Amino acid sequence: MPPNRDRPEPVGVPEAAVRLQWLADHHGAAYRMIPHAPEGRTREASALRGHDLAQGAKCLVVAARPTKRTCRYILAVVPGDRRVDLDRIGQLTGCRRTGFAGRDTAERLAGSVSGSIIPFSFHPDLELIVDEELLRHETLYFNAARLDLSMALPTADYLRMARPRTARISAPPADSTAEAAHSATAIS
Repeated sequence: MPPNRDRPEPVGVPEAAVRLQWLADHHGAAYRMIPHAPEGRTREASALRGHDLAQGAKCLVVAARPTKRTCRYILAVVPGDRRVDLDRIGQLTGCRRTGFAGRDTAERLAGSVSGSIIPFSFHPDLELIVDEELLRHETLYFNAARLDLSMALPTADYLRMARPRTARISAPPADSTAEAAHSATAIS
């Protein structure tokens, strides 16, 4: 997708940010840009943007291995109040092993720094899968390939723009109290 030649690319802005805005304009999306203090953590960014945590699109790059020698990369997008279920991604993709990609790999494939990854894939080696639960909201919120700028995007526009594969790939967050009790029991 070519950037708008009438508008020069801002210095220091990642290509993914320019492509995102071009895509939204191209599709006539009713989006809104939200400037805020630099923040890449979903909970804190959601508070800065002023929306429910569940409407935040948490974007993580997963390395999925169908065999020991091959690897696929998945951009897993889940609600901000949930976690990525690696087992479900493995089952869905037919991969034996799954784990989170290293920061360098994730940033290279996504085209932006960790904490600002957008729920779109502009890289041919990055497959997009979005959790169905996230799509129940009227509007999605996410950092716009920058830590200091977010986008509010109607879900219908997002689906039209991204055309993602959708599936159940999230699980409720682990209860830290129950985890701590389990860990204490397991150690004893």
